Amino acid sequence: MAAWLAFLKSKLLLPSETGEEGEPTGEELAALLAFRLQRLHAMRDAAAQLMTRKRLGRDVFARGMPEPIHITRNSQFGANVYDLLKAYSQQRQRTAITSWKLPPRTVWSIKEARSELERLLGVSGDWAALDQLLAEFLYEPELRRTALASSFTATLELTREGALEIRQSKFFAPLLVRRRTKAA
Repeated sequence: MAAWLAFLKSKLLLPSETGEEGEPTGEELAALLAFRLQRLHAMRDAAAQLMTRKRLGRDVFARGMPEPIHITRNSQFGANVYDLLKAYSQQRQRTAITSWKLPPRTVWSIKEARSELERLLGVSGDWAALDQLLAEFLYEPELRRTALASSFTATLELTREGALEIRQSKFFAPLLVRRRTKAA
């Protein structure tokens, strides 16, 4: 804008040269500037009128348009921890499974293990690994744990009574058992 005004002032102050055709004169440029300034002033007035006029629904309400009703809700709860726990337990009771039955497990008793060990060891005096003696009972996965635990306990009982001897060469090595000989 400053460059354009400097150009306009130079056009107004300097005399026009006769060889220039098609370029506007200083008076024409001044008239053009005045016209632009009037347009700018009109735009500012229109913007000011738009911004200051009353708005529908805020300053002015149309006929028949109801004013909005503002509802303010304040929730107040009067429950304590006991009430919350009671409500939780009632909900759990509604959704919980009412009857649940454990599947029966096959358990080898110590008495059964003792009689099987006595039968398997018989009268032989050779050392035999406990898990190899019980190999015929260990093929079922659900019976494996109970057979090993009951047989180990029965082995310890028979050893305490003096009917068996047990031996283990190192940690985690197989447990060897044999019937106690009368000489021992």
